[in-house]
Amino acid sequence: MKITDYGFGRITIDGKDFTGDLKVIKGKIIPNWWRSQGHLLQLDDIKDIIDAKPEVLVVGTGAAGVMRIHPEVKGHLQKKGIALRAAKSSEAVEIFNNLMEELGPDRVSLAIHLTC
Repeated sequence: MKITDYGFGRITIDGKDFTGDLKVIKGKIIPNWWRSQGHLLQLDDIKDIIDAKPEVLVVGTGAAGVMRIHPEVKGHLQKKGIALRAAKSSEAVEIFNNLMEELGPDRVSLAIHLTC
């Protein structure tokens, strides 16, 4: 699995285009991801990722980095032994691609905000 293109409001993964926020869990794309408070990532927004127990969660915080991560999320991920790599979405794409190549789809998840 590889992200081949990202721009404001769009992303291409394995040749397929998406125009909404999404998650990748164990190599499966979950499109049209909505958070309960838009620009604030909370535990309930990534429960499925936590349940999948990846080694690393990459979070794309948007083109300008507007999406914030609630401190509770950071603490919970740390307790569960899940490393958090958060960055503006363009950088998160690079991080995700590198980790996918290094670790594989079962060990890396992605939650990415495509705009803001």
